Amino acid sequence: MLVCFSYIPFRLYRVLTYPALIVSMLMLVAVAFSSLGVTAGGASRWLQIGPLRFQPSELARLSLVVYLAYSMAKKDELLRDFYVGFLPHVMVLGLFVMLLVVQPDFGSMVIFAALTWIMLFVGGCRMSHLLMVVPVLAPMAWFFMTSADYRVRRLMSFLHPWEYRTDEGYQVVHSFMAFGTGGVTGVGLGKGYQKLFYLPEPHTDFIFSVVGEELGLIGVLVVIGLYTIMLMRGIHIARNTQDRFGAFLATGITATIGLQVCVNMGVTMGLLPTKGLTLPFLSYGGTSLLINMAAVGILMNIGARDGRR
Repeated sequence: MLVCFSYIPFRLYRVLTYPALIVSMLMLVAVAFSSLGVTAGGASRWLQIGPLRFQPSELARLSLVVYLAYSMAKKDELLRDFYVGFLPHVMVLGLFVMLLVVQPDFGSMVIFAALTWIMLFVGGCRMSHLLMVVPVLAPMAWFFMTSADYRVRRLMSFLHPWEYRTDEGYQVVHSFMAFGTGGVTGVGLGKGYQKLFYLPEPHTDFIFSVVGEELGLIGVLVVIGLYTIMLMRGIHIARNTQDRFGAFLATGITATIGLQVCVNMGVTMGLLPTKGLTLPFLSYGGTSLLINMAAVGILMNIGARDGRR
């Protein structure tokens, strides 16, 4: 997947911007309102088509990046205008958010909103426009977090994990134990106990905790270092690309990976409330892996010599 997308000229995605946007929204609609939607863990986030299961929010995130890059490059200096450079992008974000609320998928909503904010900021949108939405979004976010009992318990377990160690704080507490057991050098690759008997979802959401237990602080620092190199290369590509569409696209892809990494690691270390987001390229998950590989392939094409012409 990565190799294939690295050979596809990134300018081709300009033509595919709106078809990809529409397909992504239709798939999110199908998840929420059709029999194809699959419910697991109290949320409907997957489409089941025959033997294949797919998570549309992963494709939707990449589609949003392509749309924002295309629209921002086309509008250029008009990005500072509220009705041209800010409002249309926020309206598209709002459509995605409404479809994600139905699932519900609060983690993806946060990533989508932060991604849009970052890209508009980099594109030159007025800071006053970006800040004016905070008084509106903050109460809405608080209402959403407190409107369901399980979300309230999850928030309380984030603040006081040891008091909820038998229910909502169970994952975080055992994540702490995994990091603590690992120490500096770890217990050894494949010798961790948390993944076998205690830590839920060790292969997806909490894979970083397994790394901490088996490879220790050294392994954790190596993983963080590899992600840092990847993000620095993405920023370098974005800054040195002459094509504005390519620059914005590289910015969005880099920000997407960076946000996922920060949120996932923050959750496993108890710095953020528990959210069901994978760690790029390490967590098990077909849709996440394929979309992230496609995104990095696009980033590689932008950074290639032909992509800079």
